[in-house]
Amino acid sequence: MKHRTFMWFILPSLAAMVLFIALPIVSVFTQSLFVKHDKVLIEAKVCGPFGCKTEVSIDVEATKKINMERPLGKFNGLKTYTNRNHLAFDEVGVAWNTSSSISVFFKHLLNLPFYKALLFTITYTFCVTPFVIIMGLFIALGVNSLPQILKGPTIFMSLLPMIVTPLIGALILFWMTDAEGIIGSTLQRIFNDSSLSLKASKPLTWVMLMVYGVWGSVPFSFIVFYAGLQTVPEDTLEAAMIDGANRWQRIWYIVIPYMMPLVVFITLILLMDNFRVFEPIIGFSAQANATSLSWIIYNDLRGGEIQYFSSASATSMLTIIGVGFLLVPILIRTWRDFNAKTV
Repeated sequence: MKHRTFMWFILPSLAAMVLFIALPIVSVFTQSLFVKHDKVLIEAKVCGPFGCKTEVSIDVEATKKINMERPLGKFNGLKTYTNRNHLAFDEVGVAWNTSSSISVFFKHLLNLPFYKALLFTITYTFCVTPFVIIMGLFIALGVNSLPQILKGPTIFMSLLPMIVTPLIGALILFWMTDAEGIIGSTLQRIFNDSSLSLKASKPLTWVMLMVYGVWGSVPFSFIVFYAGLQTVPEDTLEAAMIDGANRWQRIWYIVIPYMMPLVVFITLILLMDNFRVFEPIIGFSAQANATSLSWIIYNDLRGGEIQYFSSASATSMLTIIGVGFLLVPILIRTWRDFNAKTV
């Protein structure tokens, strides 16, 4: 293919990447450098029968004029990234200098909103992702071994968690884990404790959110693995059977190596998806015990009298950087494997 033809071939993809990926990221980064203008205050001396006093009020017209002249806001540089609601350099330095041990330091660190949300986000990502991959693969192997007449209904039932809207699924499980729900009341009877509540315990809340995350994502990995299993060479499996390999040996030495490109693909998708965990926290109303980076963005933008666009933009950029750090090792390994095959 000639270079000019190749450029025309990839031009639509490049234009889409610039329009829908590069420009929004640049826009978000730019917004993170500005903060809302301070309101213009005016002082007026008011005198009455009991004397005079100075009253301070907001000059609405002057404030509106400043906002119209500079809609981005007041330039703040990278200070939004380093304030207490984000990386909190000053607070982290004070905690490091005043803490008597590492455990005390981390206790102070996790009282800061960004690091508290980051801990849950990372924990959720690295707990849910491997479970989803392993369970999806085993379900695909099990369904693939069923009689043909049972495969269709089983696949449909397996895809139900993915068909149900995430927020609706979270609300259903939320009601089930309530003290009057099926799961909540059963646990109270098992442990003979009427005060036991999944929602009141931070560890149990985290476990509940992760269980929901696995439940909602397993159908995706299952259907991808199931499709991949249809392409595994039958003659290779038959040759292994003739050589005396049992089922688990065939899976370990033939199926899994053959499925590794799909494992990498699913891992990339799940890491990106799980790192922006949001719906379970809202559906379970779990923000008292668990917050994520995406929830912080939502909390800054959800309305009210003040919307913190700069704070939300800074958290968004830090989330993008975090996703990048997660994906870089996998992408490097994929690139090395690709180069090894082409040599």
